[in-house]
Amino acid sequence: MVKWLSRKLAQQVSTIVLMVGMLASPTLARDPFRTSNPRAISDRTEAAFRAIFEKGNYTEATRILNQGDPNEPLSFALKGLLAYNNYQGETDQGRKQALLSEFRGYATQTRTVAQQLAKSDPLRGNLYQAAGIILEAGYTAATEGTVRGIPQILGSLQEAFRYLDAAEKIDPKDPELNLIKGLIDLTLSTTLNLPLSSPTDAIARLQNTAQPRYVADRGLAIGYRDLKQFDRALQAVDNALRAAPDNPELSYLKAQILVRSQRHGESIPLFQKALTKRDQLPPVTVRQIERELRNAQQRAAQR
Repeated sequence: MVKWLSRKLAQQVSTIVLMVGMLASPTLARDPFRTSNPRAISDRTEAAFRAIFEKGNYTEATRILNQGDPNEPLSFALKGLLAYNNYQGETDQGRKQALLSEFRGYATQTRTVAQQLAKSDPLRGNLYQAAGIILEAGYTAATEGTVRGIPQILGSLQEAFRYLDAAEKIDPKDPELNLIKGLIDLTLSTTLNLPLSSPTDAIARLQNTAQPRYVADRGLAIGYRDLKQFDRALQAVDNALRAAPDNPELSYLKAQILVRSQRHGESIPLFQKALTKRDQLPPVTVRQIERELRNAQQRAAQR
């Protein structure tokens, strides 16, 4: 149960770290979320963002983030995501604990910098404070266990929602806000079965105002998959793949949807395609794809 909850919280972590609100020089500004009134984000941080979520290349993201921008909350959040993934895939207990401590440090830094950011940009500052809180909830899940940890985790999620609600009051149509909140709501309502959000509202956010589309469509595909609406899930993941065809995690996601649709034979080439880029994925993800591929091959052989 603890490992399961940690994995699901890791999904929320990977959702939250999509938040952008940079303190970088406007001359280097690029905003993948907004076409009007863009916020500033440094070339380096944007490259790390795209390496993870557009390319599915965690190796490249790690290299970029080793030269990360110390005043950008997103940089710390992305480093937290990488540390958490490495923690999940590590077998040496000493190294595992070191990675967990590293993850906690990045969670704290994300929240601390967000508090400063809120003074100049309340919307993004509130978003990043929510990010830091959810990162810290992931640390709690990994260290406290189910009985002791869940009350604190639920309290953290409620606190995070207060910051998200504060951001929404500032600009309810902000595409970054609707992407993040939509993904969180969908995860809580479909995967964790927590009564903190509505899948219908989350889907509407992702369909109508969230950007970039390849991330929103990926979120929709996961949500529809978990709601067992497989035709819609396939349509959403195909939309994401058209925009980000080189992301092995999208091929893996489509394979999962096909498996749940009992189309095991069709899923096998997609699992195999994802594994052609194993060197750029976290080890824990590679092992999971390999395991699901073997299961699909066994099921297909039985038909």
